Amino acid sequence: MILSTTPTIEGQTIREYKGIVTGETIIGANFVKDFFASVRDIVGGRSASYEQVLIEAKETSLHEMRQRAEAMGANAIVGIDIDYETIGANGSMLMVATSGTAVVI
Repeated sequence: MILSTTPTIEGQTIREYKGIVTGETIIGANFVKDFFASVRDIVGGRSASYEQVLIEAKETSLHEMRQRAEAMGANAIVGIDIDYETIGANGSMLMVATSGTAVVI
């Protein structure tokens, strides 16, 4: 399955539009990650634990979207958008939402 943020895929003709597909993931950040991230905020530097959570959430959301497109008979998704939001009490949860158009090329 080809995934693209562009509306077309160079060298390929879109033969059929199957529809909009989405993927959503909500992941909670635990106390240990919060603690070490707060230390990083004070002393500076990157938070590898939070970066890993972001990567995991994005990959899960893209995988879910890919599965939904395959169920529709698509072999590509174009125009993919990835959104990140914090939700819950004090922003304790991370939501990653992906959307795109399932197509047949």
